[in-house]
Amino acid sequence: MLIRTKQEEWTMSQKEQYTFVLSDRVERTHVSYKNRYGITLAADLYTAKGLDPAQKHPALVIGPPYGGVKEQGPGVYANQLAQRGFVALAFDPAFMGESGGEPRHVSSPDIFAENFSAGVDYLGALPYVDRERIGAIGICGSGGFALSTAQVDTRIKAVATASMYDITAGSRMPFTTPDQLGELLADLGQQRYRDFENGVPEYLPAFPEEPVEKVPEGLDSVSAEFFSYYGTKRGHHPNARGNFTTTSMLAMLNFRSLDFVDQISPRPILLIVGENAHSKFYSENVYKAAVEPKELYVVPDAIHIDLYDRVDKIPFDKLTNFFLSAFHDANEAAGQEIG
Repeated sequence: MLIRTKQEEWTMSQKEQYTFVLSDRVERTHVSYKNRYGITLAADLYTAKGLDPAQKHPALVIGPPYGGVKEQGPGVYANQLAQRGFVALAFDPAFMGESGGEPRHVSSPDIFAENFSAGVDYLGALPYVDRERIGAIGICGSGGFALSTAQVDTRIKAVATASMYDITAGSRMPFTTPDQLGELLADLGQQRYRDFENGVPEYLPAFPEEPVEKVPEGLDSVSAEFFSYYGTKRGHHPNARGNFTTTSMLAMLNFRSLDFVDQISPRPILLIVGENAHSKFYSENVYKAAVEPKELYVVPDAIHIDLYDRVDKIPFDKLTNFFLSAFHDANEAAGQEIG
């Protein structure tokens, strides 16, 4: 458990910047814990005010969009779901935000999946959390990492995604010929030499240090959509400047994170996607590959980033019912097996 001095608490309060307003019905506590690589992860724990610590409660670990941090989408979800009775943990991925890990802004399909398991470790150690009722929610890129984790971590009893991206699959998508991919790999190899000689890996942020009023001209539609969230007051956070170290692409090109998504069954999967989301096909592909129980839930008149923070569009009642039903079914099945 993270313990800070009064001076550290004051310093932290000066840095705090959330993209949403905390409900007066919810308590938020800064916590930290280590993953299996020994990296310290920073997170916010959300609970309903007046939560009875003598009772066991359902819990959720919630991951951010690829390049995002806990003060953005994960906090929006945790803030809402804590009001519905869940103990919710919103985390900064390793190498990001207030979490540890050097060098900064590194991305790894293994470690980013491990972030979810580490969250389960932490939640499962809380005396007021029911270890048999822990689920995971991944937003955007974390959706793929949450599914990847659930493929092997059966402590996750149910998994939901919102505007899911499979970063490993998407990394190869633009390169339609072997020559194109070969050129990229050659460039990344040379970049490794440059990083070694410079003593630090190249990191090129995509979004400004301070939010701007409007999206710059000349961006393609997808880049403009992301900029409209991360680069403006709507979702800007100084710890979420976008992109990762240039050579992080090598790890993503070398993995296929969701090859075993069918093995999550009989634990249920809920894939939430906007009707007009550019990323919709990722969720559709997972839905085809997954085995029952599974559901693809389409939010009308919604684009990709709407499921980051639009509380009027994110189906929180659907999420609540999904997890409570999944936990109930899992406990019943376990009881039948034991009996």
